[in-house]
Amino acid sequence: MIQASDFINPAKEFGFNTWAGVPCSFLTPFINSVIDDPDMSYVSAANEGDAVAAATGAALAGQRAVALMQNSGLGNAVSPLSSLNWVFRIPILLIITLRGEPGLPDEPQHELMGQITGRILDELQIPWVYFPRNADEVEGVLTVANWQMERSGLPYALVMRKGSVDKAELKSRWLPGVEPASFAQDQFCREVPELSRQEALTAVIEHTPVEESVVIGSTGYTGRELFAIADRPNQFYMVGSMGCASSLGLGLSLALPEKQVLVADGDGAALMRMGNLATIGAYGRDNYRHLLLDNAVHESTGGQATVSPAVSFAAIAKACGYRRASEATAMAGLEAFLQASEGPSLLQLKTRRGVPEGLPRPDVSPREVKQRLMRHLGVDTPWMAV
Repeated sequence: MIQASDFINPAKEFGFNTWAGVPCSFLTPFINSVIDDPDMSYVSAANEGDAVAAATGAALAGQRAVALMQNSGLGNAVSPLSSLNWVFRIPILLIITLRGEPGLPDEPQHELMGQITGRILDELQIPWVYFPRNADEVEGVLTVANWQMERSGLPYALVMRKGSVDKAELKSRWLPGVEPASFAQDQFCREVPELSRQEALTAVIEHTPVEESVVIGSTGYTGRELFAIADRPNQFYMVGSMGCASSLGLGLSLALPEKQVLVADGDGAALMRMGNLATIGAYGRDNYRHLLLDNAVHESTGGQATVSPAVSFAAIAKACGYRRASEATAMAGLEAFLQASEGPSLLQLKTRRGVPEGLPRPDVSPREVKQRLMRHLGVDTPWMAV
């Protein structure tokens, strides 16, 4: 058994100062120690997939980042691990606890995952070893992990067995900088949408200068239309990991406070990861803008309806601590949102359905998109070239 500091201090020397995760009793010493350390940052994610995406956003900005989770939540992280980290080759360090380890007593809900955790990581092509239980092993484990991530651009996992780390009490208490706000009934928009998604994204491009901003286009037609309008080096097109654009953008915005980060999201994607609205409200800064393009359907898969007509994302965002949140159906509301400086902010822009004729797919590969953006941001890391 080691002390949390036996791992955290060498990890800091390697540059792992950004952590995101979902608690597990095995991870308590780490989470408490990171929260108490003024030189480190910790994002308490709503689920394991958003922890992975937030850490990946920091890695896209050139930081070495860690995502923490219990193995019971590894399934929540499969989507970003397989269609974000693997596709774009963006590495993060994973620390995954081994609940339900064969031969040890545990709760029945952990039994199956305890048997297959290693096999899941193998199928995801994520190299892994057991978390070190002796302090003199830590530096070697981190050296190998860092080398593997830099050469492959893939995550590397440390699987933590019971009794690996001694207890560490939490000495400080984190509190969000804002309180939930109400959303007045007269703020709801009931007008017919005036704008198409293409018209909205054209306005986004006009209001996001290349040198000052990053634009993340959500999975599906949003990223494709953004590319078709103008393929710029400050743009990132999500090709999978549906719902994770907002958490990727959060991690990127925290790592790059000098850049304006705008996430062009969709109603279906936002519904899939709605818990991340609370994380953004708690941790987001003035440089985060969340544009939710709401046409009430899953358009890229045939136009099946979403439940967004029954949901006010703006009201939820206000209740989650977003500094500004509103609904709109017309260009005036969109322009007011794009010109506002206080954040994190959200606009639920209700749009018309429809796709431009002959809409192309990006002709730049995901890895090229990553490399181009990192070069544009002045980031120089070994995994940029992978």
